[in-house]
Amino acid sequence: MPQLGSLRKVKFPLRELGSQLGQSAMKIKNGKSSNFPVEDLILFCIHSVVLNSEQCSFERLIKECFILFPDAIRFTRYPIWPDSRKLDRPLRALRNEKLISGDPKTYFILTKTGEDRAGAVSKILRQGKLL
Repeated sequence: MPQLGSLRKVKFPLRELGSQLGQSAMKIKNGKSSNFPVEDLILFCIHSVVLNSEQCSFERLIKECFILFPDAIRFTRYPIWPDSRKLDRPLRALRNEKLISGDPKTYFILTKTGEDRAGAVSKILRQGKLL
């Protein structure tokens, strides 16, 4: 059994995001992100994971999306659990639009145009202008 002192500290991106976004992080938690398309939220989450110096696997992407935007990907009947099927079709659309590359078996990365669009979404969220 591992000792508490031997466990490494894990960065929690929501805290960092909250400090970056200021009060708009509260708006995100209150469900105001529903004005954004799921594709934009996914791009923002991939961008957030990559900025944290991690590889964006499918499981990590689900976690990031559910932490930041729980209303967008939760089960309707069981709201405390993420529904990964809600990411499947938008991820395929993002690959077809050449905004991301990768697949669920490996990991996802943003293309140049994907980085530009994720930057624009990030800028809007930081300003608190939730459309």
